[in-house]
Amino acid sequence: MEFRDFKTNEQGLIPCIVQDAENGDVLMMAWMNEESYNLTVKTRRMTYFSRSRQSLWIKGETSGHFQYVKSLSADCDRDTLLAKVEQIGAACHTGNRSCFFTQII
Repeated sequence: MEFRDFKTNEQGLIPCIVQDAENGDVLMMAWMNEESYNLTVKTRRMTYFSRSRQSLWIKGETSGHFQYVKSLSADCDRDTLLAKVEQIGAACHTGNRSCFFTQII
């Protein structure tokens, strides 16, 4: 699937939900632009677009906590991606396995 087939936001970004391929845990959500999407498809390593730094980042490049793509899917509206990955180490920059560790209810 080509990036142009997706519905992106005004900045040309699409959200990507990341799930552990082995146990189904939701690990994180990050944004992708066309370049990060194409690199992810090509290298099979999750690559995102940092809105705060306005640059690409390969997950694990500095931490060593890489994400290897097992599958990548689009939702029915083609406005959200779901990546199932092999997670090496923690997914969250806080050191937690998942970014979703703050319970509300």
